Amino acid sequence: MGQENAESRVLLVFDGDCAFCQACVDAGHRFLPYMPLVRAWQGLDLQAAGLSRDEAETSVRLLGPGGLRAHGARAVALLLALQPHAAWRAAGRVLLTPPVSWLAEAGYRLVSRYRHLLPGSADCGTP
Repeated sequence: MGQENAESRVLLVFDGDCAFCQACVDAGHRFLPYMPLVRAWQGLDLQAAGLSRDEAETSVRLLGPGGLRAHGARAVALLLALQPHAAWRAAGRVLLTPPVSWLAEAGYRLVSRYRHLLPGSADCGTP
């Protein structure tokens, strides 16, 4: 595989102060064959990434070449759709398709809102 430059890489931006969010990123590294660059928004030049602080605080972001910009459940679904294994890609496509996508986004918002109450998430801030 050739060397990739920063402009060609996909970037996953998450809340590095949230234990639940960190656990999700850790699970991605453990279970997914492909993980993009992962950065906590707190250590990222938000302006260079084209994000506002409010956007970064609100939900996970997936940024990449060709104008790839997604957040929330759509970002998670696209991450799955980028996987090299067909089963993960299929799961991502299903999550991108209405009405499943609507349910996925509602579920994402619910978990995001109450993540500070989830086990192991005592350090998470409230939205």
